[in-house]
Amino acid sequence: MSADAEHRPDTAGPNRILAALVAAVFGYALMQTVVVPALGLLEDRLDTTPAGAAWILSAFLLSSAVLTPVLGRLGDQYGRRRVLLAVLGVYALGMAGAAAAQDIGQLIAARVVQGAALAVVPLSMAVLREALPPRRLRFAMGLVSGVVGAGAGAGLVVGGLVADHLSWRYLFVLGAALALLSLLLVARWVPAGARAPGGGIDLPGTVLLGAGLVAVLLALTEGPEWGWSSARVLGLLALGVALFAVLVMVERRRPDALIDVGEFTDRPMLMTHAAAFLFGTASYFFYLALPLYAQSGTEDGVGFGASVTVTGLLMLPGALAVIPAGTAVGRISTALGPRWPITAGFGLMAAGALLFAAAHDRMWQHAVFYAVVGLGTGLVIGALPTLIADIVPLARTGTANGLNNIARTVGGAVGTALAAAVIASGGGGGRVADAAFTTLFLLAAAVGVLGLVVALLTVRHRAGHAGTATAPGASAPDRGAARGAA
Repeated sequence: MSADAEHRPDTAGPNRILAALVAAVFGYALMQTVVVPALGLLEDRLDTTPAGAAWILSAFLLSSAVLTPVLGRLGDQYGRRRVLLAVLGVYALGMAGAAAAQDIGQLIAARVVQGAALAVVPLSMAVLREALPPRRLRFAMGLVSGVVGAGAGAGLVVGGLVADHLSWRYLFVLGAALALLSLLLVARWVPAGARAPGGGIDLPGTVLLGAGLVAVLLALTEGPEWGWSSARVLGLLALGVALFAVLVMVERRRPDALIDVGEFTDRPMLMTHAAAFLFGTASYFFYLALPLYAQSGTEDGVGFGASVTVTGLLMLPGALAVIPAGTAVGRISTALGPRWPITAGFGLMAAGALLFAAAHDRMWQHAVFYAVVGLGTGLVIGALPTLIADIVPLARTGTANGLNNIARTVGGAVGTALAAAVIASGGGGGRVADAAFTTLFLLAAAVGVLGLVVALLTVRHRAGHAGTATAPGASAPDRGAARGAA
């Protein structure tokens, strides 16, 4: 019996495993966005500039992009529970450091440490696939994915309440408490599981991937400030492309490669990552446009002049809609085929965006239309990990989900940059014109339609039952034979 098996919690059961992972993912998702409503307050309290305050988000983004695939790989190699516990511990320390920060530099450093927490999502998906019976897997993955979206939406509400009524430090005190609670639940209820035989850490691949992501994301983050045609932005983008090209050449020759290049030549895998990228892009159009519109003054009929708290409440219906949509993925896949949840999800996101483009000057429209977007969001993020589980072997589940989360993160950076450019070009005198918001919603709709097309290609067509899913741990030939479509 292995050492991990000897330390498997004897109280572990499917419900408790799922509850522990839901708690861990919710804590991460909530804290992902909880600082957004407080950025203006943090800028004032820490005596920094808008660019400095923006790095409170950017530092977390860059750190998570670099660390997530590496931590996913470590989980695949050395045990998901063990790495998940380490990530939650580091995350709690990062939250404590942020709560105690005395200046913007210390807070940004703490946010870099917190970036490790994005790995909670792919590690949790890998634990579910390993520990739960197949009949419960799609529901569990849909629920955990739904909690990611719902937690992010709830973070906007909680952040607004705390920013309006308490010290900003309580944002991070809350995060530390949630991380510690999650750590205790995971330690008690999540089984240790197995380790992948052999292999190791692909240091060259890790360095090249991390450096390439930092170059590209830094260019996208600073593009609005530095200028898109500036030498720094163009140089960083060129460096990122060059590093990724070298990464492909290196990974083709390594038996323990962090990135299986062959996965990207397989159309379903490539399209699943493309879908994650497009989802991240579309989501951030809403994240930036809706709060900005709600908090804008009512001059010229643009905005509601709403408080931070009211702004969050307007987005709450969309956040709540994510969970039931995510848990419905398994039933829809069984009834109609595995590609249809993600296809319907992108369709609903596009429909919601078009509704916003047509009318967005009433509060009820924001609440109702964003609920439509929330339903689409739940279907997309619930479908992505189940599609990956049908493609990759069990031993690469954490790594593949980590890369999928990175695709979504890069998409979010692209969406943020595009939204910032539209807002900057459509503003004047400190106000943003209504036409700029309409443009953002139309862009979101266009990305949603493109995502719908990509979603139709995420599953290879074959004759047979539409809802067939690959059994966890199936070999590559078996996976190719098992993938189905409606």
